[in-house]
Amino acid sequence: MKSDDLEKAHGSPSLNSVGEYELYNDSSNAINAGIDTKPQPRYQRWIDSLKCVESQGIERVLPEEREKVTASTTLHMMLMWFSMTLATNNIIVGSMGTFVLRLSFKDAALCAVFGNLVGASTVGYMSTWGPRSGNRTLIVARYFMGYYPSKVCCMLNICTNLGYSMVNCVVGGQILSKVSGGSLSVLVGIVVVAFTSWVMAMFGMRIFQVYERFAWLPQLMVLCVMLGSAGPHFDFNTQTQDSPAVLNAKRISFFSLSLSVALAWAPLAADYYVYYPDHVKRWRTFAVTILGCGQAMIITLLIGIGLGTMMASQKAYSLKYGTAPGGLLMSAYDSLGGFGKFCAVINVLALVANNTPGSYSMGMNFQMLGGFFQRVPRAVFTTLTTVVYTACAMGGRNQLYEIFQGFLPLIGYWVIIWFVIVVEEDLLFRRKIGYDWTGWNQPEKLPRGIAAAISFLVGWAGAILGMDQSYYSGVIAQLTNGSDLGIWMGAAFTAVAYPPLRMLERSYYGPHR
Repeated sequence: MKSDDLEKAHGSPSLNSVGEYELYNDSSNAINAGIDTKPQPRYQRWIDSLKCVESQGIERVLPEEREKVTASTTLHMMLMWFSMTLATNNIIVGSMGTFVLRLSFKDAALCAVFGNLVGASTVGYMSTWGPRSGNRTLIVARYFMGYYPSKVCCMLNICTNLGYSMVNCVVGGQILSKVSGGSLSVLVGIVVVAFTSWVMAMFGMRIFQVYERFAWLPQLMVLCVMLGSAGPHFDFNTQTQDSPAVLNAKRISFFSLSLSVALAWAPLAADYYVYYPDHVKRWRTFAVTILGCGQAMIITLLIGIGLGTMMASQKAYSLKYGTAPGGLLMSAYDSLGGFGKFCAVINVLALVANNTPGSYSMGMNFQMLGGFFQRVPRAVFTTLTTVVYTACAMGGRNQLYEIFQGFLPLIGYWVIIWFVIVVEEDLLFRRKIGYDWTGWNQPEKLPRGIAAAISFLVGWAGAILGMDQSYYSGVIAQLTNGSDLGIWMGAAFTAVAYPPLRMLERSYYGPHR
């Protein structure tokens, strides 16, 4: 997307627009439309006066404010997704298949590729709601979850991005510490990564878009160097020693883990398309998204799987670099000396590219909670969340693999439950009556959300029955030799519960409520 267009302030129905949008010429009508007419506080006016800081909020982007989509903007969007998801933390996830779960390269690679393709498809589907609505993803969620239940999704997404940002900071801090030979502590490295991410998120989408337009190239080149250096040491022949039942349980768990990597992007997917016109074909938006993020995540997962086999089969690497994720990445450049350290620093920049979208979106998610939160500038929340995930990264810097193994599946649980509700509502109940996108901030024009809230809880009950984590193993997981079936059980329970509950809700409140 054009960077100049992305710096426009979002439009709102309070403007004297034409066509299907109402004209709000007095404060009472504006209040009825859910628009805040109070004078801006001094701190908001001060932030707006800063030329470099983006102050736009969560308001809907009107059709007349959107840009024309050309082949250039389509390519740019695909490259942005490729750059954002060509992330070093995906290498760490890939390594868990062979280094932690001890799967063979073949088993782990198949699970990673197919699991990620399924997850990327959900991201592609959710991205299509940006042009259709002009709203952010979790604003669109109000049309499926209801105004008040959707706030739970906002809070869960804040937790998701806090967790990912924490992981990125720890990995980046460990790499910088290894590169410096220990003269730079992991704590200082964490602060460096967090501060750089904060700068880009703070100053909005212009600097982020420009950075992502070019960041993918050095990232890809460094990954090619990594393959050239470490590839000859990958172990493609090691076979797992587990029984068939245990092996299948590990396969399912790693498949779900790879699926969760992509699912984490679904609650953000439409955010980057709100400036696309509503006549853009849905398949085009879907294809751009899945081609960009799917390729990048599969590349990094496969590299991680290979590095995991190297570390698992050759103890010399773990003795030299340790078993922490930062050591895993440094082992890939073992024979390259100073050039290897330079490549490792580029990997840190890739972490920043992956960290920034979450930092940016967390500020939006806080504003979506409404009330007081909507009046606080996004920059305040961006700064606050940066402080929180930096502190968490410092505290959890020595347990990263454990955090990843317990944290990623939890993301998948809530996102897949929410996604099933979105798909069923759209296909079964909204296909004919459509959506009134002007009512995004008016609870009386949105579904009650009772059916969605109950189905969400039912889905969580299913996920708990099927989950297998170090801190809890569900009844169904215990019956299947420790398979993590949380995602699948959550999706199944939600899919069965939502349609009858929604039919009952519509019969009482009407088709739109």
